[in-house]
Amino acid sequence: MSGDNVWLLGTYMTKFGRHTDVDLIDLASESAIGALEDGGVTIHDIQVLGCGSLFNAQAGVGQQLQKQIGQTGIPVYNVANACATGATAMRTVYLTIKAGEADMGLAVGVEQMGKGGLLGAGGKGDRGRKEYKPSGRYGSVMQVEGVLGTGLMPGVFAQAGMEYAYEHDGVGFEQFAKVAEKNHAHSTLNPLAHYQKEFTLDEIMNAEMMSYPNTLLMCCPNTDGSAAAVLVSEEKLRTLSNEQQARAVKISASVLTTDPWTERAQVQPDVNTLTRNAAQKAYDISGVDPKDLDLVELHDCFATAELIHYDNLMLCEPGGAGEFIDKRGPWRDGETPVNVSGGLISKGHPIGATGIANIYEVATHLRGEAGDRQIEGAKVGLTHVIGLGSACGVHILEKPAQVRR
Repeated sequence: MSGDNVWLLGTYMTKFGRHTDVDLIDLASESAIGALEDGGVTIHDIQVLGCGSLFNAQAGVGQQLQKQIGQTGIPVYNVANACATGATAMRTVYLTIKAGEADMGLAVGVEQMGKGGLLGAGGKGDRGRKEYKPSGRYGSVMQVEGVLGTGLMPGVFAQAGMEYAYEHDGVGFEQFAKVAEKNHAHSTLNPLAHYQKEFTLDEIMNAEMMSYPNTLLMCCPNTDGSAAAVLVSEEKLRTLSNEQQARAVKISASVLTTDPWTERAQVQPDVNTLTRNAAQKAYDISGVDPKDLDLVELHDCFATAELIHYDNLMLCEPGGAGEFIDKRGPWRDGETPVNVSGGLISKGHPIGATGIANIYEVATHLRGEAGDRQIEGAKVGLTHVIGLGSACGVHILEKPAQVRR
């Protein structure tokens, strides 16, 4: 076991949802302190802080966070990288430890989106995503992303899904809807998810259309929340207690990619190549095969996105994403459980926090601490986020039997 490995020592995630009684820094503080306590360390042990917040990076969120949890003079990196913001903050800390400049660091991702989402970050106004009422009625304000279509995310991922359906047999509206059916069902076991309500396939398919084939119940909600992780070098981990070592999770791969150069300008972001390149690099670095994965938390900002990423992450045979969902392969009792947290569709998508929240979910299962939603015997997991700007972050986590002293 190489001495330059980096391990996850502690992690924490706030409840995702609407947080109107606290501000952005309160949310970040809760997750930061929670991760420190989970790892059995304090802010005085931390030598670098990476803080991700897409809409507030220029406000120095990391420095503001320190004012609440302790100012110790350590370097702070404020990160913004679209939906890959949290994963990028984590990788910043990971690389600092890899470089030998720190032996322990804290990564925090936070966002307070209110109902404004991409149009009014941090606000508490009534613009943005409509709420789905159990009666089947919707709020009166139209989601602007849905109106504008391909200029923003619903259209981008709708088109990516339809291109996949055109190119491969066995993929249609029903297969995309089955993704949302699964994730809403999974969310009922996650007390930290924004929504914890199960929907039938008919309810999902008959909900208001946002950007075909994604209905409202196939789209992620605007959400407030934060997640944090404490990372530690292997050399430092060996000096910690037996309990801390027993709960540590190895980060076997940390990868960040952007769009490759193409001879012809891309009208739409190439979410497929972006993810495939990152995934292949992560598998090569870690030595993990896709068939080794016990669970995956991937970027299901829309149901179409999750389905195409079954293929991009090599969780199914090439072109086989439709068959994979039809045979319940990504359900929690399936071949490779995907988004057992409820995913972004039901857990929520506070953009700066999402990448680290995915890390939290996988690590919790690898530790055997996921309660009712636990994937039994989980030892290897993958997390994936994609930010259109464009960036893709993939992490592979493993739970070895022990750390060698």
